[in-house]
Amino acid sequence: MGRALAARIDRLTEALGRVIAWLLFGMMAMTVVVVVLRYGFDIGAIVLQESVVYMHGLAFMLGIAYTLKTDGHVRVDIIYSRLGARSRRHINLFGHVVFLIPVCLFILVSSLDYVAASWRVLERSPEVGGLPAVYLLKSLIPVMALTLLLQGIAEIIRCLVPESATDG
Repeated sequence: MGRALAARIDRLTEALGRVIAWLLFGMMAMTVVVVVLRYGFDIGAIVLQESVVYMHGLAFMLGIAYTLKTDGHVRVDIIYSRLGARSRRHINLFGHVVFLIPVCLFILVSSLDYVAASWRVLERSPEVGGLPAVYLLKSLIPVMALTLLLQGIAEIIRCLVPESATDG
């Protein structure tokens, strides 16, 4: 049961990771367009510039869970890399339970009013000609907390139920 749940969460996180990979390609292409318009034709395009910011926000906020899943997060690796699999699992379990899960829950709960206020007024860009969807960008905050929370649960399951007896 636990491993199956972790696998389902991993599939969701992997799917988000694939979407983000394409989004990053789009973000780079859009940045090139903005630069060419600005410096080649002296044309400013607020909508395009803000689109890049929105894509960057999407990539960062939705990519956090994927980074956790692929163990790509920053870690002070002076001691950790020298430990055995069982000790690393214990450290990861402690970090996920004591730090990750509470922080995710805090961000999720504390962001709801902030996001709801933005939705109530359908918050727009303060720039003339900017994107009219700041409320959608702000909605990524609880979504990020939820996806990171789910991936944290998958990681906790992996710590508690190792794949094989050789892990530890």
